[in-house]
Amino acid sequence: MRIIKYILQDRKANLANPTKGKYIVVFFRVAQLISRYKITKILFFWYLLFYRVFIEWMMCVELNWKTSIGSGFQLWHGSGLVIHPDTIIGKNCSVRQCTTIGVKQDFTASGIVKAPVIGDAVDIGCNTVIIGDITIGSNVTIGAGSVVVKSIPDGAVAAGNPARILRSNPVIT
Repeated sequence: MRIIKYILQDRKANLANPTKGKYIVVFFRVAQLISRYKITKILFFWYLLFYRVFIEWMMCVELNWKTSIGSGFQLWHGSGLVIHPDTIIGKNCSVRQCTTIGVKQDFTASGIVKAPVIGDAVDIGCNTVIIGDITIGSNVTIGAGSVVVKSIPDGAVAAGNPARILRSNPVIT
């Protein structure tokens, strides 16, 4: 029963989502579950192959099962999405189409590549680029078409190229 709960952890957040994004999230959670253990990887390699070919290649959603994403994840209009496997995304976040979340470069002199860390309840607009070793705080809204290359504090609204903080809302806990 815990397996079903894990796979459907984003269901409540996606009830109003009429797009294919809610189904992609379920496929992602299943792939994530399978990839946890070597034995399940061997037994269900066909599913991981299906995920790679169908979701990543045919549907153009590069959402690697190694990516750490909290519960309540929403993917609106799932197409043209690229999220680096080392990215960490908090709970109750929503991402829209044509968004890239990644690193500035794949190889550095030190060999260490840092992907963005995104807090809880972040709303990311379509056609947004979030790139580099940055932190996006919780309860942040990022406007459509933004290019985020610097960290954004909790409760902010940011937009533009490069993204600037338009408004800072204090976070009430």
